[in-house]
Amino acid sequence: MEFFRIQRDIPFMRFALVFNVISLVTFLLAVFFLGFRGLNFGVDFRGGTLIEVNYVHAVDFNRVRSALDKLDLGEYSVQSFGSSNTALVRLPLKEGLSSAQLSEKVMSALRTDDPSAAQPRVEFVGPQVGRELYENGALALLLVSLGIVGYLAIRFEWRFAVAAIVANLHDVVIILGFFALFHWEFSLPVLAAVLAVLGYSVNESVVIADRIRENFRKMRKATVVHVIDNAITSTISRTIITHGSTLMMVLSILFFGGETLHYFALALTIGICFGIYSSVLVMAPLVMWMGVSREDLVKPERKRQGPAGEKILP
Repeated sequence: MEFFRIQRDIPFMRFALVFNVISLVTFLLAVFFLGFRGLNFGVDFRGGTLIEVNYVHAVDFNRVRSALDKLDLGEYSVQSFGSSNTALVRLPLKEGLSSAQLSEKVMSALRTDDPSAAQPRVEFVGPQVGRELYENGALALLLVSLGIVGYLAIRFEWRFAVAAIVANLHDVVIILGFFALFHWEFSLPVLAAVLAVLGYSVNESVVIADRIRENFRKMRKATVVHVIDNAITSTISRTIITHGSTLMMVLSILFFGGETLHYFALALTIGICFGIYSSVLVMAPLVMWMGVSREDLVKPERKRQGPAGEKILP
């Protein structure tokens, strides 16, 4: 399915150096912000207390936040949970207060503001659990990356595997860089979004790699640059349909999904936008510069021996 077809190939590879310089600068800036500002880990990673609060009416979050501000709890968060009558309060660890004491203090303030406030659930996440989640998340990221490299190396060629993982990790680091720059909360849903972007980005890389391999078979007299330009140009319509549809869905979550899904959708939005860029304008130039050729992807035809020893082409 195509919305349109471009008749002449767009010379993407003519500007490959410019695109890769832009990518390198963006990547280095992301690394800089990660190194000097760091990630603002949420309760899931740092440890803390989660309190579910029910009301007989829709939650007035301004009133809830106003009541909690008076307690000097640090960087807490309040968000909708499940229904409009339920709020989820996330609190950091507080020295000198246990989880039970902290939840009692919070509920006392909320009941003073609104007697209908009820606490059906309270959970405590210890710092050790948060550290384990952090380590397991990093391990998941590593295993996904290794799986992508292995898959592309087997299906295509090692140059595509290296180029694709560089491009995909480029997306991950840039997402983390945005979260470090603006000090957005990094929680388990955001980690899930990062892993989803890693898998999502490789899909576009596989499509372009497959078209490059197909072009090497069909365009036998074309140069490598021409083959790659044609592969990217011929997939533009598919890219717009696929990523446009996905982006519309993610943007609807971002704008209408509430505070619970806000940073999850934000990470996906950044990842999708940079995933398109990296698959087309980072992965493909890297493959070209690493010296991919027709012989790397197209196996030469084997000749069979006839009954009298004469060679017969398949």
